[in-house]
Amino acid sequence: MISEPEFEGGTTFETAEVLTEEQGPRPPRARRPWLWALGGAVAASAVWGGGLYAYEQRKDPGPDLGGYATVAEEELCKLAKFRALGGILGERNVDGHGDVLDEAAISEASCSAAFGPQEAGQTVDVRYTLHKTIDPEHEFEARARQSGVLRKIDGIGEQAWFDDAGGQGGTLWILDGQAELQFQMYWQIPFDESGNPVEGAPEQPDLSGIDVPMSQDALALMAALKK
Repeated sequence: MISEPEFEGGTTFETAEVLTEEQGPRPPRARRPWLWALGGAVAASAVWGGGLYAYEQRKDPGPDLGGYATVAEEELCKLAKFRALGGILGERNVDGHGDVLDEAAISEASCSAAFGPQEAGQTVDVRYTLHKTIDPEHEFEARARQSGVLRKIDGIGEQAWFDDAGGQGGTLWILDGQAELQFQMYWQIPFDESGNPVEGAPEQPDLSGIDVPMSQDALALMAALKK
């Protein structure tokens, strides 16, 4: 009777070893560096482009200038023909102009024209101001009223006011959108060194109703400034 896993000869059978070829997990493959670098560049470009677009959308384009533009030196005198006023005051003879202001927020130019005989002292001044950032409507009338008693003129721009200088001429203020114009016509009585009126000086023309030809010349200039 065999009681142990033995046979004669005392030979012991050992359990055979089972060989397996199990391998451990493989290390992860290295990602190619240019792939993630390219992906990062594309993402950054998309973010930058989106930010630039959003910034451009937020930029304030500024007010509508209604076709008005800055004028160069001496250009205002060329555009201001003064044909209606010249029909009353006589031939235009001498022009003068002031400094031209051209900044991001505002531009301004002025012109002075003399009519008739040089000793007559008939002068028309015009100043053109273009407001590029602010709305001048809120302060326009208040500033105009500082100069005298005004009478409203209809049919010129958004607002127009006239100050009669008591037979010596007058001043016309005009607001048209972002553009502001001021026309001033005055008659200077010529005096000698002693303060007496010069003998033989030209007589003053009738300046009653001078706001009508002044308004006509203003409308013509406003149209020329938009071309």
